[in-house]
Amino acid sequence: MARRLVEAGARVGTLNFGCWDFHSKNTSGMKDHAPLFDQGLSALIEDLHERGLDKDERVVAWGEFGHTPKLNKDAGCDHWPTVSCAFIAGGGMKAGQVIGATDKHAAEATECPVHTGEVRATLYKNLGINANTSTVTDLSGRPHYLVDQHRPIAELY
Repeated sequence: MARRLVEAGARVGTLNFGCWDFHSKNTSGMKDHAPLFDQGLSALIEDLHERGLDKDERVVAWGEFGHTPKLNKDAGCDHWPTVSCAFIAGGGMKAGQVIGATDKHAAEATECPVHTGEVRATLYKNLGINANTSTVTDLSGRPHYLVDQHRPIAELY
C-alpha cells in the first residue's frame, strides 16, 4: 500500500504498526509483531528499489523512545529515553550501516551518540531543507526552527 501511495504521488505517508509498548509479556508481543513488521518493511524497500524509486523516497522506522534494557516484574519493558534506535533507508543516503553503539546492556550510548534532532536534521537535509534556518510559524505568529541547531548525521552522506 505504501508503494502504491508513492507511485500515486503522495509526498508523505505515515504508518502506525500496532502497539510496541509491551509493558508486560515482551517476548510474546515481539514474536507476534516483529516478523510482520520485518516482512512489510523489507517488501517496501525491495519494491522501491525494483521500481527505481529508492533514490527519491525515504523510509524511516522510528519510535518516540527506547525501552528499558531489562525486563520488569511483568516480563515487559518500560520507557527508556536514554537509548533508542531509528532505521533510515532510501533518499540516496549511504545505507547498510550501524551508527553508534551502546554498552553491553544497551543502557547507555558508548560510541557516536545521535540526538533525535540530528535524525530530523538529516531527513530535512535529504529533502533539500536547511532545518537550522527554516522556520514554521505558530498560531501566535512566532517563528520556530525545525530543529534546535543540530547537524545532519555525517555518516549518511
